[in-house]
Amino acid sequence: MSRRRTGLNFNKHKRKKINVGIFREVFVWTAEILLTVMVAMILTSLLGFRISVVGASMSPTLENGDQILVNRFEYKLFSPKQNDLIVFLPNGNEKSHYYIKRVIAAPGDTVQVKDGNVYVNGEPFEEKAAVAAIENAMLAEEEITVGEDEYFVLGDNRNNSEDSRYTSIGNVKREHIIGKAWMVVSPWEKIGFLK
Repeated sequence: MSRRRTGLNFNKHKRKKINVGIFREVFVWTAEILLTVMVAMILTSLLGFRISVVGASMSPTLENGDQILVNRFEYKLFSPKQNDLIVFLPNGNEKSHYYIKRVIAAPGDTVQVKDGNVYVNGEPFEEKAAVAAIENAMLAEEEITVGEDEYFVLGDNRNNSEDSRYTSIGNVKREHIIGKAWMVVSPWEKIGFLK
């Protein structure tokens, strides 16, 4: 009879090898996901954000409840120009909802509403949106000169819009402008860039 040797056998349990390729791939994927999330958060906070339209003052261009993206980077480089849709806080009031209006006149321009039509620097304003004749000129009944770093704005729904014709809003100061209304993201059928 042969005798079996008993004792410790170190060859019985082989060490498992760590698959370095899989470990590296998991690490790279995790790093890429984290980097993508960080870049998205930075771009969103620096370049833009999403808001809901409140009210019908921009109808038919924008309706109550539409979701839009606001580009807050563009006006760090360039000034708002005529027909831009700007987003601002009226008189800088941070407790107010964001207002969206169309720029009609820039610093140094004159504005007046006569016979339901808007005149900038004595010339009829070239509208980018279909708008009704203005029934109440209010402050713009007399010619207004837009001050330095100010903008005269109107809603596209001219007879249902609280805008620069009202003393509560007046000309919008550049420092109160948050950004440019850039794109509709909801509802689905209206998705697209704003003009």
